[in-house]
Amino acid sequence: MSKRLISLDFFRGFTIAAMIVVNDPGSWSYVFPPLRHADWHGATPTDLVFPFFLFIVGVSIVLALSKTKNSNNSVYLKIIKRTLILFGIGIFLAVFPNFDFSNVRIAGVLQRIALVYFFCSFIYLNSNKSHQIWIGAFCLIIYWIFMKHVPFGDSVVGVLEPGNNFAAWIDKFITPGRMYRETWDPEGFFSTIPSIATGISGMFCGHIILDKSKSLKDKIIVMYLFGSICLCLGMLWDFSFPINKHIWTSSYVLFSSGLAMIFLASCMWLIDHKKISSYTKFGVVFGSNAIFAYVLHSILGRVFRIPIINGNGIQKIWMDFGISTNLDPQIFSFIWALFYTFIIYLIVNEMYKRKIFIKI
Repeated sequence: MSKRLISLDFFRGFTIAAMIVVNDPGSWSYVFPPLRHADWHGATPTDLVFPFFLFIVGVSIVLALSKTKNSNNSVYLKIIKRTLILFGIGIFLAVFPNFDFSNVRIAGVLQRIALVYFFCSFIYLNSNKSHQIWIGAFCLIIYWIFMKHVPFGDSVVGVLEPGNNFAAWIDKFITPGRMYRETWDPEGFFSTIPSIATGISGMFCGHIILDKSKSLKDKIIVMYLFGSICLCLGMLWDFSFPINKHIWTSSYVLFSSGLAMIFLASCMWLIDHKKISSYTKFGVVFGSNAIFAYVLHSILGRVFRIPIINGNGIQKIWMDFGISTNLDPQIFSFIWALFYTFIIYLIVNEMYKRKIFIKI
């Protein structure tokens, strides 16, 4: 593995760790505002976690497939197989542990990761860098046109309300099964169009990383430059097409991708250029088994809710204790999230020590 990929592993692992922290508070009734998603328009730090991971998917596609240009059918079959496995694991997590298939949610986080991986891989293998940029721009513009300028149902053109927007209207027809919300889904299939552009922004950085004509320092500068441009464009577009994670608006893609580029450039500068790696182990450990850590956190959480004392699980006992003190319950809820993330870390760290890497 190339030395510079340590920063990418750290980035991936940091993102997964952040995903576990925000997904597993001690109680959803007591969560610090930055650890919640924005109610609708706008963005919190939590709203950056998912696009950061899709961005990393894009980077990884370029690094993994760069030697398989003009590839044969076996490469496509591997991509399809991996897509189906990721999508299938997402469905499994949706029905676990009750396996109520009559009420299954087809859309979801892993399902969107699978679709973005699938489309971005095919785009990468069948286009060059400039074509990929144009495809990404097309995804953002066509989504903006549909969301803001195409009439639907009995609603006002361009309305962007929860459950009352073009994406939610289309998802009612194309998304099988139950939606996360009653009338809409934040991982619905129509809003996967702009999320493909999030993956392509990562592919753009993957090309920069592989550019042998540039020094490491120059690559970092280029990423800072384009990250700043994307960030500014996203904030400008926010005035007419608001930054919104729930419907994955085009401005949100540019805003989050810009920050992802800046964050990756910062990781490369600190870890690879300045050789500051003493605090990177947790990220590298999580990054080495990222999907496994995500799946594990989704399943293991139920263990701490198994009744052991007076019908309460460990998590509930901890939160009841926190609420009984005079301290802010949000602190105890956050401590639980950190504790739970640490438990997952202990498991993946043991796997890392034994060189057990589960590749999907």
